[in-house]
Amino acid sequence: MAEEKKAAATKAPAKAKKAPAKKEEAAPKAEKYVNRLQKKYREEIVPALVKEFGYTSIMQAPKLEKIVLNVGCGEATSNSKALEDAVKDIETITGQHPVLTKAKKSIANFKLREGQAIGCKVTLRGQRMYEFFDKLVSIALPRVRDFRGVSRNAFDGHGNYTLGVKEQIIFPEIDFDKVTIRGLDVVIVTTAQSDKEAYSLLEKMGMPFRR
Repeated sequence: MAEEKKAAATKAPAKAKKAPAKKEEAAPKAEKYVNRLQKKYREEIVPALVKEFGYTSIMQAPKLEKIVLNVGCGEATSNSKALEDAVKDIETITGQHPVLTKAKKSIANFKLREGQAIGCKVTLRGQRMYEFFDKLVSIALPRVRDFRGVSRNAFDGHGNYTLGVKEQIIFPEIDFDKVTIRGLDVVIVTTAQSDKEAYSLLEKMGMPFRR
């Protein structure tokens, strides 16, 4: 018996040595997406503003703070679908769901009740703000019929600019065969301390001001 056990032990296959585990290669980190206009602002516009106005720090250079799109929909008092269409248009243009604006007081002549939804607005910040501004000045405004530039006199005295758009169909996302044409207001809020600084900022960012 002892000899049989000894023979069986010698016949048992030797355990295979485990191969050393390969170290998993770390996947390369994806570069953070930066809008081309945002990149241009940091690399070209900020140094130009510092030089033009003599700022002692780049933090003093004005920048875009937010962009507010506002649509008034007076026919919403008698046609609720008009407001739904306006909300859909703004959402399509900006990629962000707007909030409804409501009447602050009742006006009998206009059949308006206090608290009734009569429009919508959306506030863009950060990446979406830069993407919208880039689309506005590069694609949308040049599609306006007989476009000769935007007014220089639409600043509010505090570095903010208001632009009235007569037709929302200038934005490429809107199918003009399926919508009712309506206008909207675009308010560009900056950190500029004066209209002169705000004008220089917007002009360098591509706003086509009238000559």
